[in-house]
Amino acid sequence: MFGKSSKINEFRLWGLLFTLFGMGLMILGTAGIVFWGQAGKVFAGIFMVIGMIAMLASVGVYFWAGMLSTSAVILVCPECGRHTKMLGKTDRCMYCKTKLTLDPSQATDLDDTEEKEEITQPQA
Repeated sequence: MFGKSSKINEFRLWGLLFTLFGMGLMILGTAGIVFWGQAGKVFAGIFMVIGMIAMLASVGVYFWAGMLSTSAVILVCPECGRHTKMLGKTDRCMYCKTKLTLDPSQATDLDDTEEKEEITQPQA
């Protein structure tokens, strides 16, 4: 995963990055006309096409995230109590970023695994 976020939010992040990248390329291509005049039209055309491809990739990523979202398991987060969607066996809450799982073999109960150590004082 890209960071500490749910999988659906990660896909949406990539869609946003493709959108911003595509728009930035198209703006940069338009700036070529302003600064280079007639010679900048070729530059602008190339950057417009690449920017449009990035925008179409963004549409594809957003569509894919939407289709995954419709088939995701909806559950209540044990930490924040809000409804969240989960993809796969493990995911994170969309709101509080708590790790979630439906697979009992991958679940960990911190109360059973934590061992409290007593601090002993060295004897003089």
